[in-house]
Amino acid sequence: MELSSPATAAEQDPGTTVTLLEPGEGSGLVRRTVLPGGLRVVTEEVPGLRSAAFGISATTGSRDEDDAHAGAAHFLEHLLFKGTATRGAMEISAALDAVGADHNAYTTKEQTSYYAKVLDRDLPLAVDVVGDMVAHSVLDPGEVETERGVILEEIAMYEDEPADLVDDVFAAHVFAGSALGRPILGTNETIGRISRDRIAEQYRAAYRPAELIVAAAGNLDHEQVVRGVRESFADVLAEAGDERPAAPRIGGAAVRVHPGTALLSRETEQAHLILGCEGVRRTDPRWYALRVLCSALGGGMSSRLFQEVRERRGLAYAIQAYHSGYADTGLFQIYAGCLPEKIDEVLGVCREELAKAAGSGLTTEEVARAKGQIKGSWVLGSEGSSSRMGRLAAHELGHPKHFSLDEDLALFDAVTPDDVAAVAEEILGRPQALAVVGPYEQGRVF
Repeated sequence: MELSSPATAAEQDPGTTVTLLEPGEGSGLVRRTVLPGGLRVVTEEVPGLRSAAFGISATTGSRDEDDAHAGAAHFLEHLLFKGTATRGAMEISAALDAVGADHNAYTTKEQTSYYAKVLDRDLPLAVDVVGDMVAHSVLDPGEVETERGVILEEIAMYEDEPADLVDDVFAAHVFAGSALGRPILGTNETIGRISRDRIAEQYRAAYRPAELIVAAAGNLDHEQVVRGVRESFADVLAEAGDERPAAPRIGGAAVRVHPGTALLSRETEQAHLILGCEGVRRTDPRWYALRVLCSALGGGMSSRLFQEVRERRGLAYAIQAYHSGYADTGLFQIYAGCLPEKIDEVLGVCREELAKAAGSGLTTEEVARAKGQIKGSWVLGSEGSSSRMGRLAAHELGHPKHFSLDEDLALFDAVTPDDVAAVAEEILGRPQALAVVGPYEQGRVF
């Protein structure tokens, strides 16, 4: 039965379909069907494409783990590629490789996702294989031990990349005492001791139909996708209870953000730093103005920080400003990599530019340029089926409704210089935190 009015998945009755967005306004036809047990299928039909992207996301990530089992969500992500009741690991890979699929998975702090982008004619295969992986993984004990070694290698590789590592150092410091501060991969200690039984327990709890988001976008037919998902999950749906889909992850208790400095001493050729402060949660109306501020400060070659730090002074090769939003909090961050002896000068320029923006905002020209950059990249990034599929899942995971592309662009258009000045004064005036990875002695003041 198709309903005429949209609702969040948690409010939608199993066995029904709703139209979330009509074609136009930068969007294809977006519909959502809720199957028994709360399994939802949301699609965007874009007839002009030759591709289709299919993905399944679990609504849990690393922040949902406890300290003793940090990295379990990511461990499970690895294992779902290692065999089902009817396919071995090689058969999974071979089936997708044989049609040229772009397939992979990733774990974030708030979700775990599996996807395959294929030619439109091969979408039924992607639905079958990815659905089988998620619904029928056997978690073979031998594969658990093999992947334990692989993940330990991944952790080691990550720790050899200081530009990436500094992000974990920053998060561990500013979110100390919170699950948001833990690394997504876990640690050598936690990965070394997680048992197969504990991973299986997480699989049963986190991959229930009500906790899964099935999303697909491209040249597809919604009903065909629903039929394919229903077939892949037939036995799971037969055993499902009467749960409704999980509600979007919005809000929550305040997360304490810690200022101050965290230094990880490493003999690196460059110093890597993140300077930042508390931002806003992803559903905060100020997010649009803050996104404009980030772009103007460090989002492109014409941004203030790029011009001052790299172009005029030659102090760094890479510098950028960005914002990370979560359900209940966010972080405004500046990243830079520079020669170790230049770090104080780089930080001085960054702090000076932040103070200027906090005190007097941005010029009208800067706001217009930043909005143009965001809107252009937003549209260009939305032209592929993979980005559209990811957008569907993101809206289901953490927003109260689905926004069309034109609605998002209109919200950016509505941002004024006064809006940016207000958010700059509030956010950039907050206590700052600093993380540094580089060849410095403990106790050094930056």
